[in-house]
Amino acid sequence: MDNEDTWDLVVIGTGGAAMAAGIEARSRGKSVLLVEHGVLGGTCLNVGCIPSKNLLAAAGRRHQALVNPFPSVPTGAADVDLPALMVQKQDLIDQLRQAKYTVVADAHGFQVQYGHASFVDQETLQVDGKRVAARAFVVATGSVVHIPDVPGVDTVDPLTSTTAMEQQDLPGSVVIVGGGYVGLEQAQLWAHLGVRVTVVGRLAPHAEPEVADVLRGVFADEGITVVEERAATVERTENGDALVRTELGHEVTGQRLLIATGRRANTDGLGLDSARVGTDDRGYITVDRFQRTSNPRIYAAGDVSGAAQHVYVAARTGHAAAAGALGEPTTVDYRGLPAVTFTTPQLASAGLTEEQALAAGYDCDCRVLGAQDIPRALVNRDTRGVLKLVVDAGTGKVLGVHAALDGAGDVMLAATYAIKYGLTVDQLADTWAPYLTMSEALRICAGLFRSDKPTSCCA
Repeated sequence: MDNEDTWDLVVIGTGGAAMAAGIEARSRGKSVLLVEHGVLGGTCLNVGCIPSKNLLAAAGRRHQALVNPFPSVPTGAADVDLPALMVQKQDLIDQLRQAKYTVVADAHGFQVQYGHASFVDQETLQVDGKRVAARAFVVATGSVVHIPDVPGVDTVDPLTSTTAMEQQDLPGSVVIVGGGYVGLEQAQLWAHLGVRVTVVGRLAPHAEPEVADVLRGVFADEGITVVEERAATVERTENGDALVRTELGHEVTGQRLLIATGRRANTDGLGLDSARVGTDDRGYITVDRFQRTSNPRIYAAGDVSGAAQHVYVAARTGHAAAAGALGEPTTVDYRGLPAVTFTTPQLASAGLTEEQALAAGYDCDCRVLGAQDIPRALVNRDTRGVLKLVVDAGTGKVLGVHAALDGAGDVMLAATYAIKYGLTVDQLADTWAPYLTMSEALRICAGLFRSDKPTSCCA
């Protein structure tokens, strides 16, 4: 620093992207300050990945006891102590905030200042009205829940994925508007805790059709009603329930309404116009491939930059943004990017869908393996699931892997390696796969490109 008041880099936010930016700056010997106007840790820790997956795991244990496929081993599930469940969820968040954020910041030697940051011009940032000088900035403020402009939605005090996970009493029923990954996870979370759930919206709209169909069947088995139509209006009934009417005139009601229609960039009050930082038509900060905004001194990373909303993407873009801001432009390699929806079974993907591959000009070839042909699924006594391989027909290289399986997310690590490093289906078929694991499905499905005849367990 030239003086104690000038930082090499100031990062706005303390989530995955911001922490990665701070670590990157310190690894280069630069001074860095993180500014946080809320709670340390960002969306993933506080209201996203960690609490939702923790509660899903708890709810899943209860559901497994109720639908035990092994009648010779009796199980049971009592009523849910929701307040106690919420306490243990918060305990986990607090533990991880200390271990993965406070301790990490101290270890790398960067400070966190609390207050609201806003740009007053192209070069000046203020925190609670006090000027903070820096050679460069990274905006990593993440995203917040988006409430759509559906007529009447404000009359029923809707829950969001954030507030739903703070409830102290289980509602008797809930209508969830939105069939994307947040809506699907929330639907199964509350259904597995004993709530009657209805989902309004297209189910898993970005998943391969074969994969989405598996979850449709599972939801039907579990009594989750799915109305794959767009919500048109909302109103409160005489008994206080929320009534959702679809564009085609169907009506569904629930004691509570939960909105899960996506997120928007968290840029309120940042002064982006004053800083001459441009945004797209959805409100996300526009960046180039180096994470640089329209203001060359300001970079952006993570959700706020329109990147895929995964914490590992946020972290990678945070590293790239900090590197660029400090004079070394860096890009992010998105080949084989994995994604997981933590339903039961999990929906997971890596790389291109069949539709995306065709749109990109590939002459693609595909195979779909049913879970009834996966030994792990057979011993689990649950054969609801599929794995789909999307392949370049000319080279045999794997373009995409998509699955609805128990542990599908774990399968995607090998899938990501295969896609990033250009493996072919023949190489997948000839690579060792541990028997009686779900990851073996990759090898078995790759073998379908050679023959559709049945094989022995390990042949």
